[in-house]
Amino acid sequence: MSNALKLKKIILPVTIILITIALMMVIFKNPPKSQRSKPSKAPQMTVATTTITPQTYQVMVQSFGTVKPRTQSVLFAQVSGQINYVSKQFRDGGFFEEGDILIKLDDRDHRAEVKIAQASLVSAQQTLQEEGARVRQAEADWQRLGNGKAPSALVLRQPQFEAAKAQVLSAEALLDKVKLSLERTKIVAPYAGRILKKNVDIGQVISSNTQLADIFAVDYVEIRLPIKNKDLPLMKLPEEYRNAHEQSEADTSGNSMTSNVVISSDLMGEQIWQGNIVRTESAIDEMSQQLYVVAQIIRPYDGEYNQGAQIKMGQYVTAQITGREVENALVIPSSAIYQGSYVYTVENGLLMRKEVKLGWQNGTESIVTQGLSAGDELVLTSLGQVSSGTPVATKGQSQTSSKAPTAKMSAQRKEKLQKIADEQDITVEELIAQRQAMRAAKAEKMPKVNN
Repeated sequence: MSNALKLKKIILPVTIILITIALMMVIFKNPPKSQRSKPSKAPQMTVATTTITPQTYQVMVQSFGTVKPRTQSVLFAQVSGQINYVSKQFRDGGFFEEGDILIKLDDRDHRAEVKIAQASLVSAQQTLQEEGARVRQAEADWQRLGNGKAPSALVLRQPQFEAAKAQVLSAEALLDKVKLSLERTKIVAPYAGRILKKNVDIGQVISSNTQLADIFAVDYVEIRLPIKNKDLPLMKLPEEYRNAHEQSEADTSGNSMTSNVVISSDLMGEQIWQGNIVRTESAIDEMSQQLYVVAQIIRPYDGEYNQGAQIKMGQYVTAQITGREVENALVIPSSAIYQGSYVYTVENGLLMRKEVKLGWQNGTESIVTQGLSAGDELVLTSLGQVSSGTPVATKGQSQTSSKAPTAKMSAQRKEKLQKIADEQDITVEELIAQRQAMRAAKAEKMPKVNN
């Protein structure tokens, strides 16, 4: 009995070991196989495309700046006195024309000085006439004596006569001076302009060199505009040379390098002004390392030239500058470019990624110099990260492969998909293609089993 128990204790472990070895051999000889399906050739998504065609493209360069006056001055008083008259336009923001009297000072003291100077001049002229008579008398007396010699200057009283002439000249100069002081009691506008800030008012007693007001000219205003370095080759810059006047007289062709510019602002609603780029600065700005150009707006305060709200000094504005025309340019939307270096095109129903090189770019459009050719079908739909070679369909293209599943669907399923498609403003076929693309993307992200 004991031998039977011992035999069972030996056979049972051996049997378990043999069964385990057999199972392991079966597993090793029959490894699991992944059920890989062939990639679907059906379009996985629908994209919007456009065909690239060469065109003549007008470059528009964007910039910004603040409005500055062309000429800004400070009015000073050149004589002292009390202000007894102020023009109605002598106020902050008031307009004036060249030659307008803005301020009058009390001129009674200056009129009295004019009369005193006139009296001094009459007295000096009388003295000159008396000395002239004495000179003629001395010459006559010398001739009566008959000495036969030429009279000296002292005999003919020439020094006294010259001194009398000098007194007349001094009196005339003094009269001119006091008349000028009298004239300066009227503060006259040196040009057509506008008051930026007034510093005095009626009744105030001022002295010479008192600041009366800050004024600026209104014939045109200027905006200093920075130009990006990448935009410089595509701009028409009005450079000036030493012999510019000689060239302008010799050049009768009428060619101009002046660029038009549209100035706009949203400070008081939509404001737009037309201007011109009139000059280029002579140095690169040290801080920004950019070149600045100067735009002018002609007669910005005339209603017949500029409608709507008036432009203000110091106002921030944006500028659209007309640049050069580029022949045979391949222009694409900037939104179709990914990471600034590549785009997607459709070739034979497949999505293809292409590296591109840009010659110029703004916020909405870009000029491609390398990577694309005329006739390429550029993808406009935003795709994100999509593998090159993915089958796609373009909008408006028939998709028989995506329509096939709808034939096998139940009426309830079709109705549900149609409702979802209507909410997204797409067709049922496009909705199915989108879902297939999502499933394909998820399948690519899942870990793969090696054979």
